[in-house]
Amino acid sequence: MARENFAKLEFEHCAFPRVAQKNKFTLAHVPHFGPPLFPTLPTVVTIHDLIPFRLPAYRGSRRVQWYTALAARGAARARALVADSEASARDIETYLHLPRAKIHVIYLAAQSRFHAALDATELERVRAKYHLPERFILYLGGFDARKNVARLIAAFAHIQAKEWKLVLAGKLPTQDSAFFPDPRRAAVENKIADRIALPGFIDEADKPALYALARVLAYPSLYEGFGLPPLEAMACGTPVISSNGGSLPEVVGDAGILLSPHETGNWTDVLTHLMTDDARWAERRAAGLAQAQKFSWARAARETLAVYRAVV
Repeated sequence: MARENFAKLEFEHCAFPRVAQKNKFTLAHVPHFGPPLFPTLPTVVTIHDLIPFRLPAYRGSRRVQWYTALAARGAARARALVADSEASARDIETYLHLPRAKIHVIYLAAQSRFHAALDATELERVRAKYHLPERFILYLGGFDARKNVARLIAAFAHIQAKEWKLVLAGKLPTQDSAFFPDPRRAAVENKIADRIALPGFIDEADKPALYALARVLAYPSLYEGFGLPPLEAMACGTPVISSNGGSLPEVVGDAGILLSPHETGNWTDVLTHLMTDDARWAERRAAGLAQAQKFSWARAARETLAVYRAVV
């Protein structure tokens, strides 16, 4: 076992519970799927998603599977579990065989910098920094196979309005593989390489303006435990077309347009409509702004404190 992996295990299962006990803490909150197997005090564990259980390609090596199984046993010994969505809560029930009464759904939220009242100077600064086109559809996120970006590229290839561009923002894969398919290959295969912009990694401070400049955020992911980009985009006044995978229907609600991540034609049709129908676009924009207001960090904090009070 690599030294850094051993150090991680030693911290999670030995040092962390030992220090918590020594300092006589009242409660511990582990904010990721790495709880101690033998907790020394009441413990709350946040499980953002169970992608390795849902998607076989993400199960990893036997060593990774062993670690995941160890984390699952630790989660079973926690006093309470926090999930980012009802979808994740159902997965915890299904794959970890834990009672629903032990699981508390606490939604995430967009940070306050994601809003629709952005200064025109800031918008143009970001447009120039990343060489963004005037009229574009945006995808922002990773490029592993689960993100389903190849489907979006194929759908965009059938759009007749050639003046529109597709911006695929995020750090590109260093190697083209089945697990990390390079979107540049899909662009070439679909003969639209000249209609796709690849600005690369986006600084956090620049994301609100990037969303605001886009006509639409397209998010075709096969599965998400929550899915922050659609929420951030709606908070910035950008309509969202999203897949109906995992938690995304909970985040997008009726404000966005939900589609199967497996049907290319529907994506082409809906993208075309939102690009050309200004009235429909404005309607979706207003609905998205209202939907984003339903999520707040203040609410998340209150609900988290309620979980703490319930377990001590």
